[in-house]
Amino acid sequence: MSDVYLTKGGYEKLKEELAKLNREKSDLSVEIGEAREQGDLKENAGYIYAKEKQGLVIKRIGNIESRLRSAIIVDNMEVNHDEIRLGATVTMRDEATTATLIYTLSSADEADPGAGRISVSSPLAQGLLGATEGKTVSIKLPSGEKRLTVLKVEYK
Repeated sequence: MSDVYLTKGGYEKLKEELAKLNREKSDLSVEIGEAREQGDLKENAGYIYAKEKQGLVIKRIGNIESRLRSAIIVDNMEVNHDEIRLGATVTMRDEATTATLIYTLSSADEADPGAGRISVSSPLAQGLLGATEGKTVSIKLPSGEKRLTVLKVEYK
């Protein structure tokens, strides 16, 4: 598997989710055991539902464990802090509307657009990567082309 870049906060968030899912898996095992005692498993909706949910939980646990094994914490990496990279908080001006936008580029696991955290894989972030303060970039987005001027690049 390829490397997964995460901030320390994103890594901790995945570890917390993993712990929660492991507890849920344990609870589902008990639920399945109780449903099994009720008799005919072919028509036992509780048993069928619990088994399906257990399968989804086990799959997600495997996915998270794999991501954590190959995780590289970007907070510890040496990066050029003048350029926009994963972990940067970018203040920019939309040249069409003069609105000021502030976004932090994060991994997909940490993305929360409502909180100003966008995935580094998003079209907007891809267009910003490598830009520096003062640079104006044109980015093709699904809604059309945007011209943005980078006002500030910070790493917190």
